[in-house]
Formats: sequence, structure tokens, C-alpha cells
Amino acid sequence: MLHTIALGWPGPFEMIMLAGFGLLIFGKRLPEVGRSVGKTIVEFKKGMKDVENELNESSNSSSPSSSPAPQAPHKFDPYTGKPLDQQTTAPPPQA
Repeated sequence: MLHTIALGWPGPFEMIMLAGFGLLIFGKRLPEVGRSVGKTIVEFKKGMKDVENELNESSNSSSPSSSPAPQAPHKFDPYTGKPLDQQTTAPPPQA
């Protein structure tokens, strides 16, 4: 019979073992580590809030009723991509 290893959330015994290893590794520094992790989370949330506010401000500042600026004539042919000669408007003479 084939036995597979099921990976899931650790049970109560595994959680106690992880907590014990954490205490052994971090010891007296555990409160410091907790504070630094908390500060990191708070700073991350502040940054996300700032980005969200900037996006909202930029979307509110551009009004949909404003007409778009007139576009300059093309410098390149939109179909071929070749440069257009801006000085001549008439087609070249045919021989």
C-alpha cells in the first residue's frame, strides 16, 4: 500500500514543538522580534493606504468631461510605420 505524506496545518503537538523551538532560538529576544514584526506590518499597511489614496486622488483629479487635447499630425504612417515627410503634403510626382 502506498503511503503519502499529507501536508496540512500542524496539529497541537507540532505547534507546541514549534513554540519550543522558537523559544530556544529567540529566547529573550522574542518580545523584540514580535515588536519589529508588528511595526513592519503597520508600516506596510500605511504604505498600502498611501498608495490607495494617491490612486483615488489621481482618478478624481482627471475629470471625464474635459475634452482631449487635439492630436498633432502623425510623424509616421500608421499603416506602414514609415516616416512621413511633414513638409510635402502632395504625393510625389510619378514618372
